[in-house]
Parts: sequence; C-alpha cells; structure tokens
Amino acid sequence: MITAIIYLVKITITRGRINDFKNQLLEEADYFELLELRKVILRTQQNNQEVPVANLLDSNLKIYIVLKMCFFLLASVSNYLDFRPDQKRRMAMRVPKAPGFASMMKEGAKYMHGLDEAVYRNINACKELCETTSSSFGPNGLNKMVINHIEKLFVTNDAASILREIDVVHPAAKILMLASEMQEKEVGDGTNYVILFASKLLENAEDLLRMGLSQSEIIDGYLLAMSKALEILPKLELDVGIKLTKDNLNEHDALISKILQTAISSKLFGYHEFLGELVTRACLVVSNDGTHSFNVDNVRVCKILGGGLLQSSMVSGMVLKREIDSEVTKVQQAKIAVYSCPIDIQVTETKGTVLLKSADELLSFSKDEETGIESQIKAIHDSGINVIVSGGKIGKLFLYYIYLVLVHFTFSILGEMALHFLNKYQIMAVRLMSKFDLRRVAKTIDAVVLPKLRTPTHEEIGYCDNIYLDEIGDTSIVVFKHQKSTISTIILRGSTEQILDDCERALDDAVNNFKALTKEQALLPGGGAAEIELAQQLTTYAQTCPGIEQYAIKRYAETFDCIPKILAENSGCKSTEILAKLYVGHQDNKNLGFLIGSNQAITKERTTQPIDITCETSDMKLNALYDLYITKKWALLFATKAACTVLSVDEIICAKPAGGPKPKENKGWDNDD
Repeated sequence: MITAIIYLVKITITRGRINDFKNQLLEEADYFELLELRKVILRTQQNNQEVPVANLLDSNLKIYIVLKMCFFLLASVSNYLDFRPDQKRRMAMRVPKAPGFASMMKEGAKYMHGLDEAVYRNINACKELCETTSSSFGPNGLNKMVINHIEKLFVTNDAASILREIDVVHPAAKILMLASEMQEKEVGDGTNYVILFASKLLENAEDLLRMGLSQSEIIDGYLLAMSKALEILPKLELDVGIKLTKDNLNEHDALISKILQTAISSKLFGYHEFLGELVTRACLVVSNDGTHSFNVDNVRVCKILGGGLLQSSMVSGMVLKREIDSEVTKVQQAKIAVYSCPIDIQVTETKGTVLLKSADELLSFSKDEETGIESQIKAIHDSGINVIVSGGKIGKLFLYYIYLVLVHFTFSILGEMALHFLNKYQIMAVRLMSKFDLRRVAKTIDAVVLPKLRTPTHEEIGYCDNIYLDEIGDTSIVVFKHQKSTISTIILRGSTEQILDDCERALDDAVNNFKALTKEQALLPGGGAAEIELAQQLTTYAQTCPGIEQYAIKRYAETFDCIPKILAENSGCKSTEILAKLYVGHQDNKNLGFLIGSNQAITKERTTQPIDITCETSDMKLNALYDLYITKKWALLFATKAACTVLSVDEIICAKPAGGPKPKENKGWDNDD
C-alpha cells in the first residue's frame, strides 16, 4: 500500500492530468492488489467523468499522501543542498588525485596493498597450504597421491616430499615452504610441524588484526613469545635414567631405538618397532669409529620388490643390484683393486691404420695383444688381488677391433679377452656403471680408486670379509660384507614401488634423527605433552606483560594446541575432549600427552594382530614416546620467523610474467593415427 502511494505521489507531481494518472494507476493496481481502487477508477471511466484525485481516496489515504509528499519535498531539498552550486565550484577547484602506483607499471603487472588485498590474502594462502598437509600429520595421517611435472607418481604422507613435488606459485605459501626446506636441511625431520605451526600463527594473527592490532605489534608479541618458549623448552627435558652423550650412544641401543621409532611411526605406524631396531643397528655400525663425523649418506637403502616389510634386513657393507661378470661368484677374505677405467688394452682415442702383408703378421699382431693383457692381469693376480671392481666406459678400442675382425669383444666394460684371463686366474670381476656407487664401494673396503689399469700398491688395495652373489626374489645382488665397514645397507622388501619409496623416506627421517642425537642428546615428551606445557607457561607469562603485546603472546600460546588437536582429529578422536584432559592433567603431570595405541606393534611373531587405536592421555615417559629437543627448537624458530615475514608484508607487486601461454599438450603425437 505504501509503495502504491509513493507511485501515486510521483505521478501526481510529474503529470498534471488525471486521465494519465488513472491509466498509470490501473497498471499498478493489479500489482499492489488495490481492488477497491481499481473499481472506482473503472467506474469513472465508464461514466466519462473526471473525478479529482481526492475523491478517489478515503480519508486515511489522503493523510498518507500528504505525509509522503512532505517526505518527498524534504528529500528534494536535501538533494539540492548536497549539490548546491557553491559546492560544485569547490569540487571543481580541487587538484585531481594521481591514478596510483599500479598505473606506473606495465600492462599485465599486479599490485595489491592493504589488509584486505595483501595481508589477508597471504594468510588465506598459508591456511590453504596447512589444510593440505595437516591431514598427513601424525601416525594416523592420510597419504597424498601426487603426480609431478614429469608424471611420476608419489603416494606418501611425508610433507617434505609433497611440497617438493608440487608447484606452488603464491609467494606467501612459498615462504612457508622455504622454512620447511630449511628444517629438512637442519634437522631432517619436523617439516610438517613447521607448516602447521606457522599457518596457525597466521590464522591467530588474522583475528588480532580484525580486533585492531597493528602488524608490528603482533610481530613484536610473537617474537617475545618465541624467545620465552625457547627459554622454557630446555626445562622440559626428560630424565630417562641414562645420560646420553656423543661417546656413549653405542652403549644404549635400546633407548636409541625407542627414540627413532617416534620418527618412523609417523609414516609406518605398526612397523615402527621392527624398522626402529633395524635402523639403530645400521647407524651404530657406521658410527663405531666415532659419532662426531656421522654422515647420513653412509646408511644406504637397497629396495627390492617383493615380499613384505618384515622380510627386510641389514648388512654391514654395500649391497648392489647387479650381477658378477666373471665365473667366480664368492670370495672370502678378499683383496680388491678398484679401477675407474675399462679392464682392457689401453689405446689412444685417435684412429690408426695397420698394414698387414701376410697371415703371419696378422697372427703375431693378435698374439701381442693377448700377451699384453695377460701380463697385466697376471701382475695384478701376483700382488694378491682376487677381486677387481671396474667403473669405466666402453672406448673406441672395441669398434676398432670389430672392424678388423681380429678379436671379438662384447659391448661391456670388460672385454672378452680380459674376461678370459680373469677367469683363468680365478679373479672375480664386478662392474659398476655409477661413479657414486664406485666411490661408496671404495669407501666400504678402504681402497683407492685407480684411473689406469696397473698393479696397485699395498696402500691402494681394499679388504673385505666376504663378497658374494645372492638372489632375493628375482633380483640378483652383489654383497660386499665387511664387519669394520664405514657404510651399512638396509635391504627393504615391499609389494609395490610406492610402499618401498615411502618406507625409504621414513628410514631417512630416522637416520636424520640419529644424526641430530649426535649433536644434542636432550629429549622431550612426545604426543603433544611439550606443547601443552609451553601453552600453559606462555599464558601465565602473557599476564605479566603490561603492553598490548600480551594479546599476541596469548594467541602464540594458543597456537600450541594445534599439535595435539590435529593428532587427535587424524586418529578419529574428539579433539576438544583430548585437549580438556591434557590441560587438566598437566596441573599434576607435565609429561602427559596423547597416546595412540603404540603398544600394539607389528612384529615377525605378531603379524596379524590388529592395531588398537585408543583415544587416551598417558605419561609419555612411561610409554617411551620421545621427541628430540633440537627438532622442536628449530621448528619453533623457523615457523615463527616465517609467520613474522608473511605478516610484515603490506604490498604485493608482481611483474608481468615472461613468455606467452604454454602450448597445449599433444599426448600421443608420435602415434601412427
């Protein structure tokens, strides 16, 4: 009704004739359901009467019309005052504003500034990255299927591998990825921890920004909280009854196995006990000469398809997926010569011409070549060498001999003639195509790699307890087994390549944890116990800070809740209940953490027992669930610095990308059809 009156007033003012008004009102009467008004208008039209507007309406509608006309006049006066001539003149005298920084850049460049365009967008990008990796955190984390740019398939829950293979473009997300890479290089574990903690810091910072805090105030508060957390962290060290040092790690293999099991359980939950003991033995074998120079590259992994993980084993020495070229397949107490050149006659690379005038000259030419190679191999045999390892390539010598049809050689590192004399003198011959494997074998047997075929000296000879050819499944392997080797190899078995790759990544994390133990032996309670204790103490510390930074410190303390919360959510437990139990329990026991049925592990004796996933809180010291202090320390440092870096950005300037659009992929372009 009110809308109809407004229409009536406008039409009455703009149109003086009542007939035009009646026609307009008839069109609007159906829409506003003014049935009575329609009847009056139609009756007047039938009688050809011109009735004033006032006679068409009752007294109530007359009052409404008067009021609406007053409101209309007031609105007209208000509009006139807003756009009066002197105001227009004042606006015309104003200096026009510059178009902005974006206009100074080339077409195609991007410029974003302010909270909405820059800061909040950066935070949202980091939150999206966190949502991707958070479901892979912890023992019950889910796997991601990643296909990289060369269409290689990865099935893993390792955050470092996931981030390494995906192509992230957003600059803020790249900052977190760089922090995660630095954590990988510094410690070798805790990459997902850095992503999660930094993203949650930014999420809490977004709430503080909407409350009115500035970016600099939040950054100052975060840095204060980080320094306080790093001050509290050493006080949470566990007393396990054994004081680990760099010199006594070899004496406490059981404790070290428990420490390494925590890293393995995050990727292979259930197999952590078996693989933890395997990795511990492999690391201790390598570190027998002293842990001060421990190198993670000295623990090798040989992946053999077939079988199961429980069929994996450890060998002190090198294991290579190759075959032996000679007839001798097993040598004990071996003396080894290592060459980086082919085992054959050494000639120049330039071409030559040989003029043979008779059959006797042809026969003598062949005999001279045989005599030369035999004399070299006999001299090597007389020095006590019974194994030769070669890593050379095929030279032009082979093609030259094939052209002359004098001596037939196979296209291998060892010529047929040389191989004949090696078998004659009972010398094992092993060829390696990788120069890295050649160096590792030389390091295993303590030999010197010789660039030319000659008799080695006593100092250049390597020694090995046992070298033999073995077969696992349908794969042939050559084993260099040496008790005093500086390299150990873990033979992994698995049903698929993806399982073997994921298991290798888990073992790599465990080996990096052992290396971290050689630097810092302090242990912290796992299962989120250290995080809850840090949250409580930082909350107390925030109450003592009088400045506005206390709000940022409180949010920094709340960020620690994300670790046990995500662990509980990925295990199918109610995170709010777990957090409540942890906070209540930490009033009496600071080692209380989230327990995920870690006592139900798969072993060779218990292969079919299901893993019981419980939603309980327990003492992490009693359950032997440990985290390394050095891992937590660097993770907090890298995550906080990365979050502060993202928060300190208020503008994003992107230049126009070079080049045009990528051409469409034409898969199957070489097919006949």
